[in-house]
Amino acid sequence: MSQIKIFDTTLRDGEQSPGCSMNLKEKIEVARCLERLKVDVIEAGFAIASPGDFESVQTIARTVKECSVASLARATVKDIDCAWDAVKDAADPRIHLFIATSPLHMEYKLKMTPDQVLARTSEMVAHAKKYVSNIEFSCEDATRSDTDFLIRVVDAAIKAGATVINLPDTTGYTTPDEMRRMIEAVIAGVPNSDKVEFSVHCHNDLGMAVANSLAGVLGGARQIECTINGLGERAGNTALEEVVMAMHTRPDIFTEHDCRIDTTQIFRASKTVYNIIGQNAPLNKPIVGVNAFRHESGIHQHGVLANKKTYEILTPESVGVVIDNIVLGKHSGKHALASRLKEMGYELDDAELQRCFEEFKVLCDKKKSVTNEDLVAIVTHQAAANDEEDVDGYKLEWFAVHTSNMTTSTSVVRLSLDGQIFEEACSGDGPVDAAFEAINRIMRPVEHTFDVYNIAGISPGKDTMGGVTVKLTCDDRTFTGRGLHTNIVEASVRAYLRAMNKLRAYAAKRQRTNPSR
Repeated sequence: MSQIKIFDTTLRDGEQSPGCSMNLKEKIEVARCLERLKVDVIEAGFAIASPGDFESVQTIARTVKECSVASLARATVKDIDCAWDAVKDAADPRIHLFIATSPLHMEYKLKMTPDQVLARTSEMVAHAKKYVSNIEFSCEDATRSDTDFLIRVVDAAIKAGATVINLPDTTGYTTPDEMRRMIEAVIAGVPNSDKVEFSVHCHNDLGMAVANSLAGVLGGARQIECTINGLGERAGNTALEEVVMAMHTRPDIFTEHDCRIDTTQIFRASKTVYNIIGQNAPLNKPIVGVNAFRHESGIHQHGVLANKKTYEILTPESVGVVIDNIVLGKHSGKHALASRLKEMGYELDDAELQRCFEEFKVLCDKKKSVTNEDLVAIVTHQAAANDEEDVDGYKLEWFAVHTSNMTTSTSVVRLSLDGQIFEEACSGDGPVDAAFEAINRIMRPVEHTFDVYNIAGISPGKDTMGGVTVKLTCDDRTFTGRGLHTNIVEASVRAYLRAMNKLRAYAAKRQRTNPSR
């Protein structure tokens, strides 16, 4: 049986998609989730893209011990040198370089002839080989490239020292049959194809990323490039949770293939990523959506009650979704909470468990029973709050709002910073707007846009906690704040303040590096 390696690019392709940017602490949190999942390779970023990208790739390379860590690089000396500097301290560093091979890309983007692309491939793979033996080479837009030319480029890359060859469907253009035939043709046409691993990287523009990736495996690929929740450019990439569970569920088709992913960590990783980017899974999202294991139709309910396999082809537990079997409430102790969290894949240290237990007890005074959804929200909220506490900024002392359908809403907000107290009163179009205006008057932020204000109920019932996400944008960078509370105004105030503190920290750093702005 051959092992299918899982190459996760959530922190590179996923993070660079609009609205999905992450700060360093958030990237480290995702990297740790990926390590628990046991992915084989983490593509930590595009090191040369910015000093921040370089720092995050370097930090992840120094932090992760159980996976290979890669940085993307264009086929240039400068990119490759930067990538190596960023990943060289990893337990198993990888340089991932690419060049476009389709006629369209070569003519209009690269402005290079096929012979020049061939020469550049050999030169740059050889340059990367000076640093490391773990080299992945990608033929960008492979599915719209001439197969004979692909074979020549791949042959040149292998001769120069590449150990992994990636043939990506960069634009989500191909179909499963075409993908399988392309992989088979290149493997058959390259003399030393048995000396390297072939990889697929599929985008989801036509909704076939997972199908195309699986077809690539059946054609001979031994690495799948994917992201948590399918994040990525445009319509996204192959979703890790979907492609892994497809192979896991259909061993009759993937009889000679296996991967080392710990599937019980899938739900946790998915929730972590969604929480960081301030989004929720669509209700019908395969594997991790709220409705993935729910049944409303009477016919379906009858079948599931008789035998779950009638309508469930995989179990919730196999992906880390735990069904409530013990009711947690105000009389529950820390041991019961720790036991439930462990069942859900969360093993917290004593300090983290104590913080979550304290928040759990506060919630118990406001709700009759606490659901698994509430617990996930508490744990992820605590992790986010801990990260955001490290951002130097204003702290909420208290706030008050007055609102009715007959008067203009008003709010008084008191914040503290470095021992000083600041207080402002403002009116607004509703209590949340009034509170936000008071915060603005105190903090006087740099110019930015307010892009997202989202409220989501965490669990069923009118006593549910409200999860609020706020997203601000400045200089094409997104600053996300999250708040969690049964009082939706307080959740909103805390979310906005956290986003504003991140914006403030960025503005201060920008001013230090570019005083003229």
